[in-house]
Amino acid sequence: MFLERQFVEKPWGRDDLPPEFGALGGQRIGEIWYNGAGQTPLPLLVKWLFTSEKLSIQVHPSDSDAHRRGSPSGKEECWYIVDAEPGSVLGIGTKHVLSAEELRAASLSGEIEETLDWKPVHAGDFFYIPSGTVHAIGAGITLVEVQQPADITYRLYDYRRPRELHLEDGVAVALPVPYSDARSGHVAGNHKLVDGPHFWLHHIVDDAGKGEIQEAGPFWLVPVSGHATFDAKPIVRGDCLMVDSLEQLQADQNSSLLIAGIATS
Repeated sequence: MFLERQFVEKPWGRDDLPPEFGALGGQRIGEIWYNGAGQTPLPLLVKWLFTSEKLSIQVHPSDSDAHRRGSPSGKEECWYIVDAEPGSVLGIGTKHVLSAEELRAASLSGEIEETLDWKPVHAGDFFYIPSGTVHAIGAGITLVEVQQPADITYRLYDYRRPRELHLEDGVAVALPVPYSDARSGHVAGNHKLVDGPHFWLHHIVDDAGKGEIQEAGPFWLVPVSGHATFDAKPIVRGDCLMVDSLEQLQADQNSSLLIAGIATS
């Protein structure tokens, strides 16, 4: 099943997306969400993000924090960098441990921008963002995000843009500490990027990579570059498929795909 594309306009988005994504001219698109038919949310949400400015400095709640606030789940996510302009950065974690009072004060004053740990990024880098991680995506980046399906974001700071902040909830769920998650690095070949707790994610570059995937479906297929087919039909960047089996997937050696699924343990 080819998933439907939902174009989401953002103040930090772009009006010059590559034509294969099918966006209408004049729209400042920041995100493309891939949804199933009907109103029932899928158990994973796949997005493409396109940034021309920094995103807000923000945080997502854990499942337990979300439950206490009446939401069905929290939000953990993984980023795979498809393209990054020279000098592009991601802010992940804080340079040093902050107390809740220090985080609140830094958010109100704007000093949080300097407190965030801004990391240079390049195509092929990936990062897992656990709930509670204070983070922001910089300008000039195209990435694929795989996440829990909840759309819960608490903004701590937004560079004086006229948008709502969520300091009470954001400070309450944040873990403002240096980032140290081992599910990060750089990938060029066949590699498992994430193994739970909410989802798993593989990067493959050929049919041998498909053979390394031992998890059960359903599978989310996200072409990134090169040439691939499913059931003899071409699948290209901009597509996202949800399938029950990988038997019909063919990937050339110079291809690059992300394949995601739901963690079962």
